[in-house]
Amino acid sequence: MADQTLPIPGPTEIPRIGTAGFSEWLHSWIVTVDHKKLGILYVAYSLFFLLVGGVEAMCIRIQLMFPHNHFVSPQVYDELFTMHGTTMVFLVGMPILFGFANYVVPLMVGARDMAFPRLNALSFWLTAFGGILLYFSFVGGFGLYGMGSAPDVGWFAYAPLTAKAFTPGHNTDYWALALIVAGFGTLGTAINLVATIISMRCRGMTLFRMPLFVWLMLAVSGLTLVTITPLTAAQVMLLIDRYLGGHFFDTQAGGSALIWIHFFWIFGHPEVYVLVLPAFGIASEIIPVFSRKAIFGYSTMVGATIAIFFISLAVWAHHMFTVGLTSVSIAFFVLATMVIAVPTGIKIFNWLATMWGGRLRFDTPMLFCVAFVFQFVIAGLTGVILAVAPWDWELHNSYFVIAHFHYVLVGAIVFNIFAAIYYWFPKVTGRMMSEKLGKWHFWVFFAGFHLTFDPMHVVGLLGMPRSIYTYPANRGWNTLNMVISIGAFVQAIGVLIFVWNLIQSLRHGKEAGNDPWDAWTLEWATPSPPPPYNFAVDPVVRSRRPLWDIKHPDDPDWKYEE
Repeated sequence: MADQTLPIPGPTEIPRIGTAGFSEWLHSWIVTVDHKKLGILYVAYSLFFLLVGGVEAMCIRIQLMFPHNHFVSPQVYDELFTMHGTTMVFLVGMPILFGFANYVVPLMVGARDMAFPRLNALSFWLTAFGGILLYFSFVGGFGLYGMGSAPDVGWFAYAPLTAKAFTPGHNTDYWALALIVAGFGTLGTAINLVATIISMRCRGMTLFRMPLFVWLMLAVSGLTLVTITPLTAAQVMLLIDRYLGGHFFDTQAGGSALIWIHFFWIFGHPEVYVLVLPAFGIASEIIPVFSRKAIFGYSTMVGATIAIFFISLAVWAHHMFTVGLTSVSIAFFVLATMVIAVPTGIKIFNWLATMWGGRLRFDTPMLFCVAFVFQFVIAGLTGVILAVAPWDWELHNSYFVIAHFHYVLVGAIVFNIFAAIYYWFPKVTGRMMSEKLGKWHFWVFFAGFHLTFDPMHVVGLLGMPRSIYTYPANRGWNTLNMVISIGAFVQAIGVLIFVWNLIQSLRHGKEAGNDPWDAWTLEWATPSPPPPYNFAVDPVVRSRRPLWDIKHPDDPDWKYEE
């Protein structure tokens, strides 16, 4: 008999902004400690910076569209390059994925809120202040006209470029201080998620009944605690070098520039998994729902996640094959980089096996997830190529690396971010996003993505260095750079379609009901949008798919052994 301790509520009225006055509405969002509102703030904050970072990328691609172009000055190009990378990693990727977790993880585990609601609010505002501080650097003299002090040392800020002698203004100070502040916000959110997942699961939800998204966010939160710390320490040392004569990275005074590179990439490569593991979790929730099949190999997926957590901490120096490491060190990091492909490949086979034989529905969230699987296979293959040290020596500072990196960050992470927005938008707002516009968004963005980053592999193989301001006309790169830049404009059109869809759906979207996708995890057992207290009755679960067990107790396609 179906478990009746988890009632399915009726529809609720969709709230309207302005019923209590705009000032009261605004005040309620500023002082909120509700995990759902904070999750929305994270996502809105990140989408804003996604547009900002996209504009910066468009300026870069306009500059590189033609050889000997002078759309922006070299100084402004360095600022755009630095701000684009920093924005996309620290102000878009991490906050938006933690925003999704903020919203849905307490709902998925049957909790009323996060473990530490006030810490949750503090974490968001620290992250937000970090982004504001970073972009405040542009205010100093209207930086876009070449007179400002925006950071211009690359998103990796290699020493000794960051020394006071080479960057005498406040460019690097803005970068370091902003990321220190935002890093403390990220650490607070990670601690909160670990505490919530470990200690606030509802009755009956054992670790191996948790949704895979929750498992992956648990791993990501632990990885964040490990990796943000060395980056913050390096940035503190950098500020000590610049203002207190610390000489940590000053080779002439006994320091070492390699220390910075080690500290940065001890953060930087596990950071890729901090970003991509939540994307894996999103795909692991969406693909089964739209395949009408339970996820294939749940326990294997959990095991692969734990393996990625540990192995990812031992791969950072594959970014450093060209700095003069010993042959033993190079062999170790080659091996570690290849080994991590094994648990990652397991996940790909699990998603494919879930879709195989399923009753597939290609709604917009599923389209983005299917594209993600295809593109992540390519990203993994190019990553294994770069793991081979002799190949890396040839390709390390070329556009091939940029293509690989963006295949992961855009082809995997951004595609799954869009999938998550289309999937959870009905739960957050009570309204559906337009499927017609959603499909237009997908196909335009998909085409633009491949127009941009597929030729980028080729131009990298032809020898085009990364991070260059312009290039000569006789290298055979002209046509490919034109195609890459056109692809960037096509992606921008896709994003504009998404923004229009978002605005229109908020205003005029069809009412969604509580469970428009016929899903099974606990967030779909609440009204849309959920009330502040989440659950009127504390839920009790007896399987990995509690809501589906209530709605479809006799469906044979969903039976499995615990």
